Amino acid sequence: MSVDSFIDSNVIVYLFDKIDTNKHQCAENLLQRTLELGTGCISYQVVQETINVITRKLNATTDEARQLLDRVLIPLWHVNPTQMLYRRGLDLQARYQFSFYDSLIVAAALEAGCNTLYSEDLQHGQKIEGRLTIENPFSE
Repeated sequence: MSVDSFIDSNVIVYLFDKIDTNKHQCAENLLQRTLELGTGCISYQVVQETINVITRKLNATTDEARQLLDRVLIPLWHVNPTQMLYRRGLDLQARYQFSFYDSLIVAAALEAGCNTLYSEDLQHGQKIEGRLTIENPFSE
């Protein structure tokens, strides 16, 4: 199976959302499907951001963070930092006016060869370099 989709940290953190049950269920379904099919991926940055948010803002315990790391984050983790990733991130930032961190997410999705980037933070439906489509999995 080839990797087709990249999942941003803002989607994964909804696994720990106790308030918005719709987003929680949507994130759970998306992650379960991509893990079962082996069609999704993330980058080192998503690992770092997710663990930071769930432990600092959503009060996840160290054990909960470790379980997420082992069951979800490590199996999806395909993209690591490289010089080329940072250079591409800077190019994307200049071209699309994204924040630098969003540009790194987009660069990682492109590097992984993904067709879809699931993110709540970027413009739903936007095409990047003619092949990567931003999709907000929570939009209805």
